[in-house]
Amino acid sequence: MVERFLEADDPVLEQVLKWTVERDAADIRQLLEWLPNAANRRDQRALLDRARALMDELESAMKELNGLD
Repeated sequence: MVERFLEADDPVLEQVLKWTVERDAADIRQLLEWLPNAANRRDQRALLDRARALMDELESAMKELNGLD
Protein backbone atom coordinates (compact mmCIF):
# COMPACT_ATOMS: atom_id res chain seq x y z
CA MET A 1 0.00 0.00 0.00
CA VAL A 2 1.23 3.50 -0.82
CA GLU A 3 1.75 5.82 2.11
CA ARG A 4 0.38 9.35 1.76
CA PHE A 5 2.28 12.44 2.76
CA LEU A 6 -0.82 14.41 3.74
CA GLU A 7 -3.54 13.36 6.13
CA ALA A 8 -7.11 13.04 4.90
CA ASP A 9 -9.39 15.98 5.59
CA ASP A 10 -11.23 13.85 8.13
CA PRO A 11 -8.91 11.15 9.55
CA VAL A 12 -11.59 9.81 11.91
CA LEU A 13 -14.02 9.29 9.03
CA GLU A 14 -11.26 7.61 7.05
CA GLN A 15 -10.60 5.12 9.86
CA VAL A 16 -14.33 4.40 10.26
CA LEU A 17 -14.68 3.77 6.53
CA LYS A 18 -11.64 1.48 6.48
CA TRP A 19 -13.07 -0.46 9.42
CA THR A 20 -16.43 -0.69 7.64
CA VAL A 21 -14.78 -2.10 4.51
CA GLU A 22 -12.88 -4.72 6.51
CA ARG A 23 -15.87 -5.70 8.63
CA ASP A 24 -18.34 -5.86 5.74
CA ALA A 25 -15.93 -7.97 3.67
CA ALA A 26 -15.53 -10.41 6.55
CA ASP A 27 -19.28 -10.57 7.15
CA ILE A 28 -20.02 -11.12 3.45
CA ARG A 29 -17.44 -13.92 3.34
CA GLN A 30 -19.10 -15.61 6.34
CA LEU A 31 -22.60 -15.30 4.89
CA LEU A 32 -21.47 -16.84 1.59
CA GLU A 33 -19.82 -19.71 3.46
CA TRP A 34 -23.11 -20.42 5.25
CA LEU A 35 -25.20 -20.17 2.06
CA PRO A 36 -24.75 -23.73 0.71
CA ASN A 37 -25.54 -25.23 4.11
CA ALA A 38 -28.72 -23.24 4.79
CA ALA A 39 -31.65 -25.38 5.91
CA ASN A 40 -33.96 -24.30 3.10
CA ARG A 41 -34.37 -21.87 0.20
CA ARG A 42 -35.96 -19.25 2.46
CA ASP A 43 -32.86 -19.21 4.65
CA GLN A 44 -30.63 -19.13 1.57
CA ARG A 45 -32.56 -16.12 0.27
CA ALA A 46 -32.21 -14.35 3.63
CA LEU A 47 -28.45 -14.94 3.66
CA LEU A 48 -28.08 -13.76 0.08
CA ASP A 49 -30.22 -10.66 0.70
CA ARG A 50 -28.08 -9.74 3.71
CA ALA A 51 -24.88 -10.28 1.73
CA ARG A 52 -26.20 -8.01 -1.04
CA ALA A 53 -27.10 -5.30 1.47
CA LEU A 54 -23.60 -5.48 2.93
CA MET A 55 -22.11 -5.30 -0.57
CA ASP A 56 -24.04 -2.09 -1.18
CA GLU A 57 -22.72 -0.68 2.10
CA LEU A 58 -19.21 -1.84 1.18
CA GLU A 59 -19.37 -0.16 -2.21
CA SER A 60 -20.61 3.07 -0.64
CA ALA A 61 -17.80 3.08 1.92
CA MET A 62 -15.21 2.44 -0.78
CA LYS A 63 -16.55 5.28 -2.92
CA GLU A 64 -16.45 7.59 0.07
CA LEU A 65 -12.88 6.53 0.84
CA ASN A 66 -11.88 7.30 -2.75
CA GLY A 67 -13.36 10.77 -2.31
CA LEU A 68 -11.11 11.44 0.69
CA ASP A 69 -7.92 11.11 -1.36
